[in-house]
Amino acid sequence: MDEQPHRSELMSALTTEHFVLQTATSTSVSEAASRASLYIMSLSSVLIAMGFVAQTHDAFVPFVATAIPGLFVLGVFTVFRLVDNAAENLQFLVGMARIRGHYRTLTPDAGAYFAPEAGRWPEATALALRRGPLTFFFTPASMIAFVNSFVAGTGVALLTNELLGGGRIGLAVGVGVTIAAFLMVVFFAFQRWRYRVFDADEFRR
Repeated sequence: MDEQPHRSELMSALTTEHFVLQTATSTSVSEAASRASLYIMSLSSVLIAMGFVAQTHDAFVPFVATAIPGLFVLGVFTVFRLVDNAAENLQFLVGMARIRGHYRTLTPDAGAYFAPEAGRWPEATALALRRGPLTFFFTPASMIAFVNSFVAGTGVALLTNELLGGGRIGLAVGVGVTIAAFLMVVFFAFQRWRYRVFDADEFRR
């Protein structure tokens, strides 16, 4: 007798939760786009300013020594948040997948409308980890990390060239590229670790 009201309350709660998760997903995507745009605009502003001060060596070196580290730190903060943002978004998708799983049990023909093949699946985070490192090459965080790594590499190359008196450009470029490649390796290791942390937290729930 009391089962029907409880099922109605459950459906109402699930519908509300589904809506909340959809809103959270939309918000996380907007936040990622805003943070990435802020970093790219900051980078563009610094590059334009560098073009103006490049005509004067006495002004160029202090400017680069100040602006590049600041831009790099902003990039690090942006990348950290983008990684967590993407992992959180996966968890929102996992939550919606669970609700859709319940929808598939409502009627015998509900599976045709809420088929697993047509939507997300609860193992989204774990699946991303199982696909290997290449999965993480195409995230917004990877894009910003790539740009930020070469910002750091450029700063190091300019500093190296300055310390060497401007006569070893090839060496300075080699050092800058090495630093950029090293930072990308560190970033991918960090990103994979953060996804594993989120996956472990989801498993414990």
